Amino acid sequence: MTLTNSDIPMKATFFLSTLLSVSLCMFASETIAQESSLPDQPAPGLVPTDSSDPRFATVTPLVSAAIADGQTPGAVVVLANADKVLYASAFGDRQVQPTVEPMTLDTVFDLASISKPVGTATSVMVLVDEGKIDVNEKVATYLPEFGQHGKDEITVDQLLVHTAGLIPDNALGDYQHGIDEAWDRICNLKLRSAPGEKFAYTDVGFIVLGKLVQKISGRRLDAFAAERVFGPLGMTETMYNPPAKLCERAATTETRDGKPMKGVVHDPRAFLMDGVAGHAGVFSTAADLVRYGQAMLRKGKLADATGDSPQQLFTAATFDLMTKPRDIKRGTRTYGWDNQSPYSRNRGKSLSPAAFGHGGFTGTVMWIDPAKELVFIFLSTRLHPDGKGSVNDLAGQISTDMCKDW
Repeated sequence: MTLTNSDIPMKATFFLSTLLSVSLCMFASETIAQESSLPDQPAPGLVPTDSSDPRFATVTPLVSAAIADGQTPGAVVVLANADKVLYASAFGDRQVQPTVEPMTLDTVFDLASISKPVGTATSVMVLVDEGKIDVNEKVATYLPEFGQHGKDEITVDQLLVHTAGLIPDNALGDYQHGIDEAWDRICNLKLRSAPGEKFAYTDVGFIVLGKLVQKISGRRLDAFAAERVFGPLGMTETMYNPPAKLCERAATTETRDGKPMKGVVHDPRAFLMDGVAGHAGVFSTAADLVRYGQAMLRKGKLADATGDSPQQLFTAATFDLMTKPRDIKRGTRTYGWDNQSPYSRNRGKSLSPAAFGHGGFTGTVMWIDPAKELVFIFLSTRLHPDGKGSVNDLAGQISTDMCKDW
């Protein structure tokens, strides 16, 4: 879904599950027998930290009040630096209907639009680092079929900062007849504004970037991200279309065809694209996001899951290219990430100008501050059970309070 502002009313859900060939898991009881590709031993997770530090004094009352007010049934809040976790706590429940499941630090979340930077943009930058993609090149150079109706002038750079002039979301009906036809419909779209003229946050642009990763690498986005991003960083519980073993502890969002979406992507367009799309579809845990954030604090480098040789996603120069704030005429964005824009309510007021982050429609927030060397993570399932929760202001306030004295 296009907007990450959790105050915006929920988009209409779409329920044509028979169109999907991918195997999706709903209830643990329905999926327990499915084959899992996860290792027998999960990656090292998080443990609750001592919350007596006065810098964290407002977290519990703020989250507790939001739960009591029905804004979210539960949340996970984490603050880390480049070397260790400073604070980690789980609150409330990850599901309240049809049964209650307590929230845990290892709960699996549908990241929604955080998929854009963590999955898609990071994959693009890996290919940029290898010299296979030039951010200043026209997208149609790589995807000639895309260059219709004036879209031949759109650059990779413009897609990454949402200034390409594309519509935020094309019709859901464009995705009803398979991935190939959906791509044809995107290629046939007309521009809303001239490339580079305006900022307009768009899912379509990141669907195109996901297609670009596939075209250049020869691997579908989920496979490329697993091999070149999640795997090297030891993010063993981060993926598209999580198997049954992860679905069992996933946070529930809403319902589709009368069944809870538990480990199944909420975004209706990503759902119709077999759960793999450039704008949504990644599932992850707080522990894995900490690993990603710590790697970014080290400019793309982190020890692997066993603590052995360091893994380098890309060079420091490519990290700098990705995270440099760029003027979008309504604030600043970086490649794939927000910086300071109309979508920054969940940023808070204590992070430095260098901080970059993103929110997700399902109630997820992540900000990384290289200047303060902090990773702030707020994960919730605000859409459960009634689709009416709101957490952007809550996340922003928690970030403000937690990060101000570092």
